Amino acid sequence: MALAKRPHGPNILITGTPGTGKSTLAAELAQKTNLKYVNIGEIAKDGQLFEGWDEQYQCPILDEDRVIDELEEVMSAGGNIVDYHGCEFFPERWFDIVFVLRTDNSVLYERLENRGYSGKKLEDNIQCEIFQTILDEARDSYKVDIVHELPSNNPEDLEDNLEKISAWIQQYVTNQGGIV
Repeated sequence: MALAKRPHGPNILITGTPGTGKSTLAAELAQKTNLKYVNIGEIAKDGQLFEGWDEQYQCPILDEDRVIDELEEVMSAGGNIVDYHGCEFFPERWFDIVFVLRTDNSVLYERLENRGYSGKKLEDNIQCEIFQTILDEARDSYKVDIVHELPSNNPEDLEDNLEKISAWIQQYVTNQGGIV
């Protein structure tokens, strides 16, 4: 598959259920590779890109269209590592590769509890991981050959994932003629 030529490098999506380690992996990967870290939650908060409040989950509701408008130019240039727990609303053309982090339920439960999740919010996120909701959304939203599932249970998984994705980036650069 021919990858899009992007002047600043590939666009990578790191997604998964809340608590799977997306932000940690994405931030460390950006630091290691000099790609830009794009945290959708922070961009939405900074730009007030919300369309309301979800009483049930006690969180703002993302205005997906405004997020896409906000990021279109940045994503067109390339060189971005995007971190978000959803993936189906992003334009398919934005990403060269998608990594879905997966975490064992017992590990995820403890991580979410430590974040203060409880009740329905905790249960729904665990169910989301059990039924691989995010992985299925990624496979439905992007070409199957660019979607990769990675374990994210412990520091060793983090290091392995950093190495795997860094190697992919290096191959991307090589395939682009060393231009990034």
